[in-house]
Amino acid sequence: MLLEEAALALNANRLRSALTMLGVVIGVASVILMLAIGEGSRLKVAQTIGSLGSNLLIVQSGSASVGGFRGVAGGLPTLTLADAEAVAELSSVAAVAPVHSVPVQAVAGAANKSTTATGTTPAYFAVNNMEVSHGRAFHHGELRTAANVAVIGTTIMRSLFGTENATLVLGQTLRLQRQTFQVIGVLKEKGQGFGGGDQDDVVLLPVTTAQRKLSGTVFPGSVQILMLQSAKPEEKGYTTEEVTRLLRQRHRIRPGADEDFNVRDVSQLTETLKLTASILSLLLGSIAFISLLVGGIGIMNIMLVSVTERTREIGVRLAVGARRGVIQSQFLLESMLLSMAGAVIGLLLGLGAGWAVERTGALTPVFSTSSILLSMGVAILVGVGFGWWPARRAAQMEPVEALRYQ
Repeated sequence: MLLEEAALALNANRLRSALTMLGVVIGVASVILMLAIGEGSRLKVAQTIGSLGSNLLIVQSGSASVGGFRGVAGGLPTLTLADAEAVAELSSVAAVAPVHSVPVQAVAGAANKSTTATGTTPAYFAVNNMEVSHGRAFHHGELRTAANVAVIGTTIMRSLFGTENATLVLGQTLRLQRQTFQVIGVLKEKGQGFGGGDQDDVVLLPVTTAQRKLSGTVFPGSVQILMLQSAKPEEKGYTTEEVTRLLRQRHRIRPGADEDFNVRDVSQLTETLKLTASILSLLLGSIAFISLLVGGIGIMNIMLVSVTERTREIGVRLAVGARRGVIQSQFLLESMLLSMAGAVIGLLLGLGAGWAVERTGALTPVFSTSSILLSMGVAILVGVGFGWWPARRAAQMEPVEALRYQ
């Protein structure tokens, strides 16, 4: 009975009821969409972290003090292939991949693309969790002879050879700084990495080839980075200490002096990124919940107006014996109906907006049952919470005063 009366009261002012629900609609849609975007971002970060490979440590060269000034990390060629071979012999290290990168203009036929040629060793594929989907990786024999062979990413394949069929690319040639290279493999697609970088825009070469035929460096045998895996994930701290001790000894660094290299644990970066994604989700959700509260304030204002307009009706009902609890319950039901209807419409709008975002390809929102139930539940609580005061005010009216109201 009360539910029917509440529905009839709302139906009598359809436009006002619709405008009142608008705040809840926008609030619920925002909560659902923002939480979905936050969860999608978190999963994207997790996916990117997984693509880096496991137990990854990075030794970067060029963090030395020269002439009283400390150099920029990576600015000085302080690491060598011999360092990589020495580090690989440590019992706490499972694999080491030296990296020597050279900016190049890749050319194939009439197509060309600016990219980076990465000189490395066969261990690079395992260390960085990279798979060759078609063809093969280069081997140690090609490393020793500085062979002109290349393994490319799918972005390079599409840009230079204009095809999605990796099989057609195998055996083709491309030019890097007037050197001709044969494509022997195509990497499995990985997508974007940290900072939105394209992990498929890559040309991998034997490190000896990059050093001798592309770089033109005045420091023969030097590399910019050593990427290595710890033999035991739980002992990466010990691995870092061993690598630091060995390189300090090899580079003849005196006790107390600064290292001319920097050892970084990628897991520290991944934890920071996870925390950032969680904070982003919390921030987005908080902003959306604020908009839902604003919608609740709109409900309270309209319900107060409704109570004022129906003062004489309330007075009549109280005069003929209606209980104050019944009056309060009716206005609470009206408030709840407004918030519930707005929540349902907001849910549909949020799901539709998420589908639109996914269609753009920028991000895949992840809708969870918990976030949907949370937003719907909060919307109903908003209806009850902000509708309580108007309902209470209506129930506390004195019948005589209410009947006199004009």
